[in-house]
Amino acid sequence: MAKLASDTAMVMAAGLGKRMRPLTAATPKPLVRVAGRSLLDRTLDRLAEAGIARAVVNVHYLADAIEAHVAPRAAPRVTISDEREALLETGGGLVKADAAGLLPDPFFACNADSIWLDGPVGAFADLSAHWDAERMDALLLVVPHARAHNFDGAGDFYMDGAGRLRRKVAGRIAPFIFTGIQLVSRRLLRDAPPGKFSTNILWDRAIAEGRLFGTAFSGQWYEVGTPQHIAPTAQALQGG
Repeated sequence: MAKLASDTAMVMAAGLGKRMRPLTAATPKPLVRVAGRSLLDRTLDRLAEAGIARAVVNVHYLADAIEAHVAPRAAPRVTISDEREALLETGGGLVKADAAGLLPDPFFACNADSIWLDGPVGAFADLSAHWDAERMDALLLVVPHARAHNFDGAGDFYMDGAGRLRRKVAGRIAPFIFTGIQLVSRRLLRDAPPGKFSTNILWDRAIAEGRLFGTAFSGQWYEVGTPQHIAPTAQALQGG
């Protein structure tokens, strides 16, 4: 197994899952099932398969259900970052977990609803192979449109030959989509705003400093944002 840049991943599981309604009326989105297995279990399974020993899972909406669900897991070992009092969004969630001493440097981060099929190189091994702590505040796993299933947006980023990312220009299509998976230096979190905020704020600073990078994923990635995405994703996972 390839050596990884970190033994810890932060799994973002605190969102309200509004686009997945009505399925999320009584079930947190991470526990919605695709092909018989919850989105969160699929993510945690992939972490375990890659050799990542620890997962920090943040919780807010229907937090008790998520805590009870992950309690029996041994691989990866799960630590809860509790956001019951206030939903902090992606950036605030990372900062809270870091302030609690839960995150090493660097650490992986991924959305609890990320579903992917690895290509020749696994997602976490690929990020680790391209990681350069001297040059990078974060390394995002991005995917071209041809391998982004259920996705109908205009894309997120342009990437130069060195792997540096810049934002999509308004009115144009960007060739790469963020998969929800990244490798992050704690340097990205420095001087962060208090409370609730998006990681986009930190990414924009890193872009301005030339320190936000990407690597193109060689596998297949599936967006699972709405109930309509579940059936085609399940079909793909079951081999057709």
